[in-house]
Amino acid sequence: MTAFFLWYFTLTLLGWLTFPLMFRLLPALADRGYTLARAAGLLIWGYVFWLFASLGFLRNDLGGIFFALVVIGALSIWALLNRRAEIVQFLKSNLGLVITTELLFLIAFAFLAFVRSANPELASTEKPMELMFINSILQSETFPPQDAWLSGYAISYYYFGYVMTAMLARLSNINGSMAHNLMTALIFALGAVGSFGILYNLLAQAKNHRLAVGSSLLAPLFLLLVSNFEALLEVFHRLGLGWAKNAATGESTSSFWSWLDMKELSQPPAEPLGLALENFRYLWWWRASRVIQDYDMAGGHREVIDEFPFFSFLLGDLHPHVLAIPFVLLAIAVALNIFLGGWRGKIEVRGLRLHLHPAGFFFAALVLGGLAFLNTWDILTSAALIVSAYVLWRAVEDGWSWARLEDAFLLGLPLGVFSFLLYFPFYLGFSSQAGGILPNFMYPTRGMHLWVMWGTLLIPIFSLLLYTWMNPPARPNWKLALSIGFGITLILAVFTLILGILSLVVEKDFINAMLASYNMTVPQFLGATSQRRLAYIGSLITLLAVLIPSLAFLFSRNEKQEASDTSSLVPHHSFLSFPLLLLILGALLILAPEFVFLRDQFGYRINTVFKFYYQAWILWSLVAAFSVAWLLQNLRSLLSRISVGILFSLVIFAGLLYPTIGLMTKTNNFKPTFGYDLDDFSRIQRDNPGDAAAIAYLQTLPEGVVAEAIGGSYSYYARVSAFTGYPTVLGWPGHEAQWRGNYLLHGTRETDIETLYTTANWLEAQAIIEKYNIRYIFIGNLERVSMPVNEEKFFLYLQPIFQQGGTAIYEAP
Repeated sequence: MTAFFLWYFTLTLLGWLTFPLMFRLLPALADRGYTLARAAGLLIWGYVFWLFASLGFLRNDLGGIFFALVVIGALSIWALLNRRAEIVQFLKSNLGLVITTELLFLIAFAFLAFVRSANPELASTEKPMELMFINSILQSETFPPQDAWLSGYAISYYYFGYVMTAMLARLSNINGSMAHNLMTALIFALGAVGSFGILYNLLAQAKNHRLAVGSSLLAPLFLLLVSNFEALLEVFHRLGLGWAKNAATGESTSSFWSWLDMKELSQPPAEPLGLALENFRYLWWWRASRVIQDYDMAGGHREVIDEFPFFSFLLGDLHPHVLAIPFVLLAIAVALNIFLGGWRGKIEVRGLRLHLHPAGFFFAALVLGGLAFLNTWDILTSAALIVSAYVLWRAVEDGWSWARLEDAFLLGLPLGVFSFLLYFPFYLGFSSQAGGILPNFMYPTRGMHLWVMWGTLLIPIFSLLLYTWMNPPARPNWKLALSIGFGITLILAVFTLILGILSLVVEKDFINAMLASYNMTVPQFLGATSQRRLAYIGSLITLLAVLIPSLAFLFSRNEKQEASDTSSLVPHHSFLSFPLLLLILGALLILAPEFVFLRDQFGYRINTVFKFYYQAWILWSLVAAFSVAWLLQNLRSLLSRISVGILFSLVIFAGLLYPTIGLMTKTNNFKPTFGYDLDDFSRIQRDNPGDAAAIAYLQTLPEGVVAEAIGGSYSYYARVSAFTGYPTVLGWPGHEAQWRGNYLLHGTRETDIETLYTTANWLEAQAIIEKYNIRYIFIGNLERVSMPVNEEKFFLYLQPIFQQGGTAIYEAP
């Protein structure tokens, strides 16, 4: 409880400290950046601390953390100069906004902290990896921080979010596992106030600020709580809807559920039917993140990840895509500020002119570079949004011409370069597993699966598009929209074909082996995949039905303009323009994996769908929330408002089934067996008291390389290094290979550690100890079970510094 309040007050004070700076940096926004001040403050604070520690000017300790905070204070004092009266007046006249923001942050933070305290385990999925990063950073005196799962090397991953987590952990004097759960709650709260602020700024363009405050609460609802339709299907499945039982055999069959083809849901529901929580399938909630079903041409199933925010928070994941949420929202706010003309100014170099204020350009680069450091996948989307917003603003100011293409390059190129240079020390030690773009022939998305995944957002979005079509603020440019929409699709299709041809040349042996496994020739393969794509055409039709009207309305023309006047066309500027931009970008993110995916160790589109869909959810959830708020405010007839209100209520109800039932499942109806606790180390103390006591003792000793059993990912292996942050010779081998792109650095580490534990030859063991500079040798139940440990040599030649039950630690001199 103490740690919770320390984090709450720290972030609140940080937000207040940063607000004068945001007030100056985001002048076009109605909230002047108040709702985003905490996220911006955390970004700047973390950046200053990380940069100075990386350059050797600061140490990774409390002194360095407080120094970075002083830097923010100095910047805010600068921002406050000559603006004090203006800021005070803003706060007085926007008291409702301020109070709502503060209450929302506190409630959201407390809510998810309470949820995590009812289920604080960090044992599953990649949570041990995230815990390792936090503790590695806490143990590192300087940056780049050590990689506790590969002794002698620094972290090769986008670890900025874990730096922020470690800063707050050190400031509040708590361990890594408690910090992990509190950071998950904090990201949820920052996402809540950030999304609230963006929707408020969109709705406030209508000049009804008081109404905008209440309506803007729809944004955190759609972003963080509303989920896909999978839980609704689970309810129908549990009720036995669509199933018929054969009286003779007693078997249940269903043409609908077989056609739906969603793994466990295709199987008959277990008896007894009903919605009692204990009757739901084990891990039923996991299926919501695996809605999309891919099959190769031999019928083999390929798992696809389609996470959405509430799944991540229910899981308790603190992966980079979760950590980046508030800062993606900050990038959206930057784009909106540019679109509204908030950074009017001039940067001129060698006759090239950028129509932005230098301070705004620097802040945009800081945010973009931070996103690359937080979750590298996010930088392209956010950069595209910022550059597109700038180009649209310039078009509103000066019309459409070839000069807009010049504007895009004049902002995009220096912004990319500058954001890279601001975080240059990070890239010196970063290796990526991404290795280019590959064609996607085999795995189009079924239209039904797309609607199960996106339906809760698509229904409000299509309602807005339908309303805009019936009540256009200007003349939609259907000709241009059709050309761009079908043109993008055609370009993607041709690009896929070209990539396929190149693959035949460059990777001929691999392609031939794949075709042989399917017993197909190249023409047969192309024919079969084309036939599958036509059978699954519903997803493409849905996405084009979003993309084309959005483009038509975005590029709509004033009635006075002639259809033939395209050389200097001035787009119609309306309150819908920026939401339409978000909608288009989200549609492109969902459309892209239908044709291509990024090459990685998985070898198919699992990770591309995961990362692209997650970013699209952030964008589309804001548009869905805007759609509901906008339509309920602007529908003229009472009947229309009632009808649309009922429709949206049903959608929200269906979308909230997942968090409602999921929370009851994960928290045992909020009756945790071992009580409420944010510290997962308590689980280790219960389940493995010997390990827990040894780990706690180890943390009192000077840091050194720890030898422990090496095993597979998503397991209890590497637990000592994860909980202490002390480096081990090798943690999860598969993950280290993912982070570094290959297994080269592994060398013989895995076999050496096995030899260290199992050999009876002390000289052989001593050579391994010296090779990896091992200081502590940890022997617990896991080591004893996973290999035949020869402990006698350690007992004879080393000092046993800890023994409890079957757990021992030996220290090498």
